[in-house]
Amino acid sequence: MSAFPNVRFIKSANAPDQFVPETGGEVAIAGRSNSGKSSAINLITQRHGLARTSKAPGQTQLVNFFELEANRRLVDLPGYGFAKVPRAMQDHWGRLLTQYFAERQSLKGLFIVMDVRRPLGEKDIQMMELVAGRGLPVHLMLTKCDKVSRNEALPTLRRIQAETADRATAQLFSALSKEGVDEARKVLRAMYAAPAAREAEKKMPGGDTAGPVIDGRGIG
Repeated sequence: MSAFPNVRFIKSANAPDQFVPETGGEVAIAGRSNSGKSSAINLITQRHGLARTSKAPGQTQLVNFFELEANRRLVDLPGYGFAKVPRAMQDHWGRLLTQYFAERQSLKGLFIVMDVRRPLGEKDIQMMELVAGRGLPVHLMLTKCDKVSRNEALPTLRRIQAETADRATAQLFSALSKEGVDEARKVLRAMYAAPAAREAEKKMPGGDTAGPVIDGRGIG
């Protein structure tokens, strides 16, 4: 039986006023372009083609909302790192994601997908900081672990766990071998069961939420 038999695409958004209503809770999933984010979403939800996969990086260019169950959403964020898009578009995505993380009160947590062969880059850390400032859980998925030996994958996992012990949990994951899919679903369900996100406590003059701002360069 499918883990999420009623999963469905809701809508894509290119501006905050296009986000879906904040009923229930949602977990966001982010990651560097070509990290295997779309494949991970499709495997976790057991719905082939739910998230678009492509050999060309940067195919997720909008904020995509999926309903997994009633009042439980998964939010696929634009990838970062490789897409060849105009600087103006990169800046737009940076502002869009910054506003999403600062204001989205239905947000329960964040999954960050990263290739086990190139884990924890500057943008990954930037994403972690945005969510950590709200006291929300972060889970790191080191994908494509089938591409390296266990003698390479396990030390990388342990190193990432040590580096982020106070900020995130981490695991190995492979869309090809299906390693780690049960663990990912368990973490996802735990995030949904957690208390609702609290409002950001720090405010800048004029009512803007204080905190890190995503640099749009390389997002795509």
